[in-house]
Amino acid sequence: MEKVIRCDWPGLNTSDLYQKYHDDEWGIPSYDDHHLFEMLVLESFQSGLSWLTILNKRDSFRKAFDQFDVMLVSNYKEEKIEALMNDKAIVRSRGKIKAAILNANIFIDIQAEFNSFSNYLWSFTNHQTIYDHPIKTQSELSYMISSDLKKRGMKYLGPVTVQAYLEAVGLTNHHSKDCYKYVINMSLKVHKDTNSII
Repeated sequence: MEKVIRCDWPGLNTSDLYQKYHDDEWGIPSYDDHHLFEMLVLESFQSGLSWLTILNKRDSFRKAFDQFDVMLVSNYKEEKIEALMNDKAIVRSRGKIKAAILNANIFIDIQAEFNSFSNYLWSFTNHQTIYDHPIKTQSELSYMISSDLKKRGMKYLGPVTVQAYLEAVGLTNHHSKDCYKYVINMSLKVHKDTNSII
């Protein structure tokens, strides 16, 4: 049986959850606002932690944040903040929790302005995935998007966090060139009019 070659991530071969995320989600172009919001929140909570830590808590985050329903999150009040601060199953950071609520409101504003958050985000790359190597902790693109999000009022989304976000939702493809997902994703073509993969 031929060995499947994947990216050389620490711990990738020892965690089925991590491997599934690599194979089925990371770097695949996403145009779904619900998923884009979920990943925006999770990436903002990841700062200072390993991504595997966040993945292991992902189901708990979904439960705690009402399945990342952006309308519900945008209306969280102090009582909900305290409930989240007491939830040991998630990362408990008052600043990040408040940022998630603030960012949800701005996310909704962006949806209204561009008809979807996806339209806004993908407009930065002319609706194309950027194949960029070697992998970077930040880039001109992540700095540009981070700066725009900050101008709109979002928090905990600096260029390093945004770079990780762009990789996660497929605006940039940073699978290693010998990884089988790089080859697969290179075969995807993005239709500019519909934002769908064909």
